[in-house]
Amino acid sequence: MTTAPHTAEADHPESELKRSITGRLLFFYVLGDVLGSGIYVLIGAVAAAVGGAFWIAFAAGVSVAAITGLAYAELVTKYPQAAGAALYVNKAFRKPMLTFLITVCMLSASFAASGSLASGFARYFGQLFELPPALLVTIVFVLLLTAVNYIGITESVVVNMIMTFVEVAGLIIVMLIGVIYVFQGNANWGTLGEFNAEGNPIFAIIAGVALAFFAMTGFENAANVAEETINPSKTFPRALIGGMIAAGVIYVAVAISAALVVPVDTLAGSPAALLEVIRAGVLPLPVGMMIILFALIAMTAITNTTLVCVVTQSRILYGMSRENIFPRMFRTLHPTRRSPWVALIFQGIVVAVLLSVGALLKLVDPELDIVSTLANVTVVFLLFIYALVIVSALKLRGTDDREDTYRANTPLLYVGIVGNILLLAYVIIDDPSSLLWVAGLLAVGFVLYLAEALSKKRHGAKVGLPDADDMDDMEV
Repeated sequence: MTTAPHTAEADHPESELKRSITGRLLFFYVLGDVLGSGIYVLIGAVAAAVGGAFWIAFAAGVSVAAITGLAYAELVTKYPQAAGAALYVNKAFRKPMLTFLITVCMLSASFAASGSLASGFARYFGQLFELPPALLVTIVFVLLLTAVNYIGITESVVVNMIMTFVEVAGLIIVMLIGVIYVFQGNANWGTLGEFNAEGNPIFAIIAGVALAFFAMTGFENAANVAEETINPSKTFPRALIGGMIAAGVIYVAVAISAALVVPVDTLAGSPAALLEVIRAGVLPLPVGMMIILFALIAMTAITNTTLVCVVTQSRILYGMSRENIFPRMFRTLHPTRRSPWVALIFQGIVVAVLLSVGALLKLVDPELDIVSTLANVTVVFLLFIYALVIVSALKLRGTDDREDTYRANTPLLYVGIVGNILLLAYVIIDDPSSLLWVAGLLAVGFVLYLAEALSKKRHGAKVGLPDADDMDDMEV
């Protein structure tokens, strides 16, 4: 049942922000968000899981992510606010604890992604320099990005924009190598249909999709600019899905190029798989110089995505503190920089501890791949969140609808729910230890909540989460 017009208008007050983002600009914004460093870090692991046909995993990952994007597009045109998944789940279920859980899951996913990316950075770093302990490299890397964000969000955004162009250039180089290799007549197209001989091809693809999904995240950040988009009901869905599909095509092209140029076993066994494409010597340029250049590009790409994670973590901590859910110290801003410096320090400590735990576990189990492990943890959180977002989109049908509200294809949304849940179940069954990491990260959020609750109790303030109406206005 559709709500009365005056209710819809009340929920959509006239934005104070200028609508200046065109469909084309939004398309490139989404493309830049999705084209992160996941493929630089995980392409070897995906190849190991699937075989020569690992490009299929990226294509399937794009499909599941794009369907999830349809749900986001529908909800964004209804509720153009920055809180994203937490807002949508709150609108659909009106359960403060569930909204809180989703927010903590987003924070935890960002922590795990930072750890995975930092470990991937250390691998490329080790290709150029005599590697000090990898743990030292990863921790210094995270602390440096924390410092950049401390300097200010404006500086962080500028750095992010520059690095986006660099990371895209790296993917273009890989695709160019693939094209040249094909025109030289050296390509063995049969490789693209080969699967890992150790198991069922279907399970091999699912295993690859679970990892490839890590590379397709980031599109949800576009919800933050919905209020500044011209004609969002038409522009936003087209730009969001178009940007995701374009990113997916690039990923598939990169995967095909890598599979054709380099033996899959070599890709699977390399700590920095895309460097093997450069080492093949297809380009008419000195290989040594290109290896250095590409390693620097890869490290830049990883830095770019990790910087976004650092921004996300500190802003969630700040937003939850402002809502009196996390300790008030996280809302402390630097007097001149205006950055949430306490939140930044805390998130740096959490990621450093996460990496230290991974290093200790690797001493016990040398076969442990911390990059893939933390990527799996990230995916567990995100698949849970995305499935709930799609359910929220279906549950909110007929609520706050307007004439220009975008409506996603209903059968596709049900396919998206099934896809997210199946992938989630597979990741957990395949790597049950991921649940221990998940529990540990969730515990961080709940400890922070308990600390604030105890502080309120000591001061005689009301203990508990805000009610559902108050949480509608959360911006995290």
